[in-house]
Amino acid sequence: MLVADEDAAKRQRLVDRLKAAGHRTIEARTGAEALALVDAEPVDLVVLNVKLPDVTGFEVCERIKSTERHAALPVIYVSALAVQMIDRTRGLSGGADAYLTEPFEADELIASVHSLLRYYHARRHAEQLAQRMTRLAETTLALSLAPSVAKLLEAASAGAARIFEGPAVVFAETVDGAGMAAATNGPDSPTAIHVMNVDDPGAPVGIAVRVDAPGGWPLAAWPAGDTVSVAIARLRVDRAPVYVAVATGTQMSGYPMLRQLAQAVAAAVEAQRSYDEEHRIAVTLQRSLLPPRVPQIAGLDIAVRYEPASAETEIGGDFYELTMIEGDLLVAIGDVTGHSLHAATVMAELRHAVRAYAVEGHPPGAVLHRVDVMMRTLLPGELATLCLLLLDPGTGRIRMASAGHLPPLVVTRDRKVRYHEHLATLLGVRAHRPDDIEFTLPKGGTLVLFTDGLIERRGSDIDEGLSTLANAASRVDADIERFCDRLLAELSGPEVDDDIALVAIRRA
Repeated sequence: MLVADEDAAKRQRLVDRLKAAGHRTIEARTGAEALALVDAEPVDLVVLNVKLPDVTGFEVCERIKSTERHAALPVIYVSALAVQMIDRTRGLSGGADAYLTEPFEADELIASVHSLLRYYHARRHAEQLAQRMTRLAETTLALSLAPSVAKLLEAASAGAARIFEGPAVVFAETVDGAGMAAATNGPDSPTAIHVMNVDDPGAPVGIAVRVDAPGGWPLAAWPAGDTVSVAIARLRVDRAPVYVAVATGTQMSGYPMLRQLAQAVAAAVEAQRSYDEEHRIAVTLQRSLLPPRVPQIAGLDIAVRYEPASAETEIGGDFYELTMIEGDLLVAIGDVTGHSLHAATVMAELRHAVRAYAVEGHPPGAVLHRVDVMMRTLLPGELATLCLLLLDPGTGRIRMASAGHLPPLVVTRDRKVRYHEHLATLLGVRAHRPDDIEFTLPKGGTLVLFTDGLIERRGSDIDEGLSTLANAASRVDADIERFCDRLLAELSGPEVDDDIALVAIRRA
């Protein structure tokens, strides 16, 4: 408690009375000293004389109450001179919570102090609870937007630090069983990801809280003399639990906020794990259904690339096909609409259908017609783009048909570039399909087929992407593998937002 009075003897009497009642006190002689101590020390109540040497107690109280931080801080006026009704009215109207005129009994002072402290502490508790609930809601939203387990843990740790205004550590395991923790020393400190393991096989399903020594959670700087309260949330017996560790001194009885936060983190981690598991299955399925090897064909150099979307995004249905049929190279590249494990399974059905109809000897347009009928019959509602061509390795002659797919690009030896368009509707839509087109891949020329993930970017139109690809492809590398790597590096960037399939064929 802060006692502010210019009279040292009177100030000492007030201090003695408060100390006798069990309160810790600090003292100020002037109004300036009182204001400085209120800002610097954890003051719970101010006992303030109206008469001070520099400013009046009225002004000191008004300045204290004018700040958001101290608006609820209790202030008791004491005065032996300003005892008129007008003085009391001014003091109480200016924000004071009590006004005692001297002489007064010690019991009256202590009773006033205890009454105001009860209200002050109850109000602080309610305000703190409301603030923590607001920050819990903000943290829960941040968890739902996190694109990976690592980002989720960072959001959880930063949120815990803001909720409890202290250090926090949040631990979870990824779908692969790798343990990681996000730790921060407080709401204004950075959050860092650490590799970590927690050996706790006996954690039950549900939410429990235990108190650990700080040494068990060394990633954060815990307050001296405090322990660590750890919420353990386990939603499934076959999943590792999630741990949220915070300073025990920040906790309310029963740990209500800590339990709610741990439950929110566990639910978000479980959703992310399930998504990551599906993503991994879909990537594995896609890779298993793509051609296992590139065919070796005299007179042609062939390179392929398949890049799945980054782990933070959903998987698509991109695919390609390269196979020899009666002396011609069958080349197909396509994209099933949608992003899910289902899209990958539809992709597999289309690829097998293309191969089957092509083996029967049908030209590209007839193959697409049959695949379209198959989709509308057996896969109603599904849509896909597909570019299909037959290439004669000896002459470079190409016969091509497309179903709404991006046009292939031909780059000649002297760096001239041209897209070969064949305008037709997507597979899965009943519509007339135009005749096949024919063109020749010249000697030394390179044919580039690709899916939209290579050129489409948020905020840019598709023509801009096609132009960028044409410019990049015009700089032909001598090695076709290096050529493909460069196109991916220049056009896709470090984070792949959509699946990319790329096929490059160079005629010797």
